[in-house]
Amino acid sequence: MTAMHAPGLAGTVTRRFAARTRLAFAIPAAILVYLIYAAISFDLAGLVQRARFDNAAILLGDFWSHKTHVTRDNRTDAVTIAIEGENKGTYPGGMLPDWVTSDGTVTTIDLGDGHIVTYDDAGARYAVPGYGTIDIRPQGGKPVLTAPQPIPDWISVAENKVSVTTDQGRFSYSRSKVETFRYEPGWELWFFTLDSPFYGKSWGELIALAATGDRIDPARSNLGYMVSEFWTNKMWRHGDVAWAIFETILMAFLGTMTAALVALPLGFLAARNFSPLGPLRFAARRVFDFIRGVDGLIWTIILSRAFGPGPMTGAIAIALTDTGTFGKTFSEALENIDEKQVEGIQSTGANSLQRARFGVIPQVTPVLLSQILYYLESNTRSATVIGAIVGGGIGLLLTQAIITQKDWEEVAYYMVLIVLMVMLMDSLSGWLRRKLIKGS
Repeated sequence: MTAMHAPGLAGTVTRRFAARTRLAFAIPAAILVYLIYAAISFDLAGLVQRARFDNAAILLGDFWSHKTHVTRDNRTDAVTIAIEGENKGTYPGGMLPDWVTSDGTVTTIDLGDGHIVTYDDAGARYAVPGYGTIDIRPQGGKPVLTAPQPIPDWISVAENKVSVTTDQGRFSYSRSKVETFRYEPGWELWFFTLDSPFYGKSWGELIALAATGDRIDPARSNLGYMVSEFWTNKMWRHGDVAWAIFETILMAFLGTMTAALVALPLGFLAARNFSPLGPLRFAARRVFDFIRGVDGLIWTIILSRAFGPGPMTGAIAIALTDTGTFGKTFSEALENIDEKQVEGIQSTGANSLQRARFGVIPQVTPVLLSQILYYLESNTRSATVIGAIVGGGIGLLLTQAIITQKDWEEVAYYMVLIVLMVMLMDSLSGWLRRKLIKGS
């Protein structure tokens, strides 16, 4: 009998093995087909062709470097030198960087490695080693270019503007002005602006001034003066940035804690073992689904229209979004408690409130605290984006810097601060988790 069934059993095993083998190949094949479809649908090849990696390289360079604008107004012949082209970073009269010289109507700019730009009454010239001199003179109100032929692709010639981009810097000549950009590493004026008495001094000089030097301002110490100049820096606004970081953390803290406080009693209503009324339990769960089913950014936009911009609006948006998530996770934690502990408390004659306080809360506290601390850390990141919408926190400053399309070093500064803030909150939440849950 066994021998008669052996061939049938072997055939069944073989067919099942073959089916599983086909399935093992079919799933990766389906994924591959879908990826190919997605690449065609989203025009991946066209995206690669349209990519401007040179612009991306310039942008990344702006993250860790700064550029100084040397600009001459072709109508008044006035020359201004400004870091990042901002009025707050303009060199005062009589003060020039060491790579710029001015002799009457002639301004000479040394970009390094033999690259020399000269402004004079006749126009402007750019001497490029290994290529020659790019000479631009105005004729009929338009810039006319004279340069060695053929014109390379790093020189852009239009009817009203000539632009030159080299590894040493950039140069442009138009009807209204001629401008040269020199890139240098570092975030210039990060400590002190050009009008500060401490600008340009070495660390040794600053330490000597703070320790033993005569007071620059009789009303305060040199150290206090330095701190004030740094804190009120007009270019980097360190005081405003510190307040923005505080607002972001406050938004995350208020929103998360408010959501936890609201969701805890609602979680009891949604838990099967604590809410015997089915319709009430169903209603609570659907409220949670509705709140967390709408993305937090949508709630942020709605609330900003209702309450106006401000950090408190951001905190309310976080609280509303997290209430739905906390309500669901809290109710699930309550449904998975050990009923024997509750029965032990009940056997002592404890009422419902006492059973919840001494039999339920101690069991779910580690789970609840872990979830709250995780969302507090996560909401610190979310508060950055929410702050950009409601007009508060570091997110607002980051958005403003991006909109200008020129303050990319400030964008990098804010991004570094956001990463440090998230790292700090991660370390803090980990420490609190060990203290509150493990007691170590």
